[in-house]
Amino acid sequence: MEAENWGRRIRAFRKLKGYTQEGFAKEIGVSVTLLGEVERGNRKPTNNFLVEVAEMLDVTVDELRPPDDEQ
Repeated sequence: MEAENWGRRIRAFRKLKGYTQEGFAKEIGVSVTLLGEVERGNRKPTNNFLVEVAEMLDVTVDELRPPDDEQ
């Protein structure tokens, strides 16, 4: 469940910034498959992944973090 919540937030921020899944995956240096797995909640993001995502989206990792009641 926690992975799903991270994924939803990453997807929401990515879309807000206007990135396609393919374009965003290329920008952060991961496969579209990996990004899709994270966004669907099938895979929990690593700390390094979260740092890359946050930097690219110009947000903090804390902003990406699901609220306590969603974890």
